[in-house]
Amino acid sequence: MPFDVTYRSGRHFLQLPGPTNTPERVLRAMSRPTIDHRGPEFAELTHRLLDGLRWIFRTEHDVFLYPASGSGAWEAAIVNTLSPGDKVVAFDQGFFAQGWIRVARSFGLDVSIRPCDPRRALAPEAVAALLAEDEAEEIRAVIVVHNETSTGVTSDVEEIGRVVRGSGHPALLFVDAVSSLAVTDLRHDRWGIDVTISGSQKGLMLPPGLSLLAAGPRAMEAHAHATLPRSYWDWSTQLEFNRLGFFPYTPATNLMFGLDEALAMLREEGLDAVFARHDLFARATRAAVEAWGLELFAVEDGEASRAATAVRVPDGHDADALRAVILDRFDMSLGAGLGPFKGKLFRIGHLGDFNTLSLMGTLAGVEMGLRAAGVPHAPGGLGAAMDVLTAREGGLDGASGHEEEG
Repeated sequence: MPFDVTYRSGRHFLQLPGPTNTPERVLRAMSRPTIDHRGPEFAELTHRLLDGLRWIFRTEHDVFLYPASGSGAWEAAIVNTLSPGDKVVAFDQGFFAQGWIRVARSFGLDVSIRPCDPRRALAPEAVAALLAEDEAEEIRAVIVVHNETSTGVTSDVEEIGRVVRGSGHPALLFVDAVSSLAVTDLRHDRWGIDVTISGSQKGLMLPPGLSLLAAGPRAMEAHAHATLPRSYWDWSTQLEFNRLGFFPYTPATNLMFGLDEALAMLREEGLDAVFARHDLFARATRAAVEAWGLELFAVEDGEASRAATAVRVPDGHDADALRAVILDRFDMSLGAGLGPFKGKLFRIGHLGDFNTLSLMGTLAGVEMGLRAAGVPHAPGGLGAAMDVLTAREGGLDGASGHEEEG
């Protein structure tokens, strides 16, 4: 007698650049009963989390936690530091950089968009030239995406921060670290960043729902004079409540339980080891793509993302059709091409709670999908990835839990 299949055995492979897989430890932590968000236990949790966020952002200054997505963090950064009509410059690095632009314009800011090759990292020289041109010092903020997941390209924020500081220009540096925090080295204080924003659903291994910010002294000085309207996002109110261990609204308590556990896991592994693991998996993925004879969207290996690898499909083939085959046949979700790259790219996420066998299963799913969808490719991708993963010089055996201070 015919019947419909309603259950698929095994686990779904969620290989997006985010949300990422949530580890069992975090899920169990989130399943605890909700506690009184005005009680002493909650106050202890708040102070512990704020200290943990300072650790993960590498900052000694103010940090903020909101029940929101990364888009909420964009808005919080803007309304707390800027005033109507302020001039802001953003580089068109890709889909998520464009998100910043839309938010800034919605608040009546004077947004200047500078072109940027989406296949290359943002050149620090371009930032230096921008600030040198602004002799009247009208630019109030420069917006940079550290890791643009829509293109799989990472920019050198350390050097960009050095350029901004060295210029003597008063412009604030805003950095989007949504997909780089806890994936790629990022140092808010040492790199001279004024506002760094991130979200819970990528390197921090949580479901979506928490936005995170770090604000340096220059940002807090700007906050004292900023006149854009704000209420929910207001840093002054948040700090007043946070000092007591509370929030000016009902917080996302169970997500905070999960964040507490995720930060504990990252401390146990050590940030250097976390970064080395993500670097290894990114290199193995690129090796597989090259062995298949497909084109990596990032043209420079040193600029390729540790969070996700963007892959171009050959002309005459549709990346979304390939993704649909892989989802239907092998129960795996891959990232889509966004904006002008819709149907032209697919993106393999390899970040968060992820190990060697998870990566090999992911790459096997991609190769089987290429075959099933009739996308031209060469064999050998899995072997090329295994060569990277098992190399004595590059394997996880060499990763250390020792963490550099600062």
